[in-house]
Amino acid sequence: MNIENYRAYCIGKKGVTEEFPFGENTLVYKVMGKMFALTDVEFFESVNLKVDPEKGAELREEYPSVQPGYHMNKKHWITVLMDGSIPDKLVKQWIDDSYQLVVSGLTKKQQAELMSLK
Repeated sequence: MNIENYRAYCIGKKGVTEEFPFGENTLVYKVMGKMFALTDVEFFESVNLKVDPEKGAELREEYPSVQPGYHMNKKHWITVLMDGSIPDKLVKQWIDDSYQLVVSGLTKKQQAELMSLK
């Protein structure tokens, strides 16, 4: 997966915004103001994704290219090295999982607002 495909996949989700809150190189994707994915736009070598703690531990054990979240809470985030060892389909599934995890943590009001977006 290249950065253009990654960007298109993330931004195509309902209620998602692109932001640079940590400087001009760190591209952050948020749903309803909550982060679910981020990467360095200058060096697209990895992406950080939110995970359920148990799932994160399983992924780190199973895939050498999945590491504890770089500069993030290691329990709730993973860093996926974009070295080609993980199929795009699987990376997209993990992006979906991250997005859904954040959506499930939104208030009922925020979830209703999200569902009303086109």
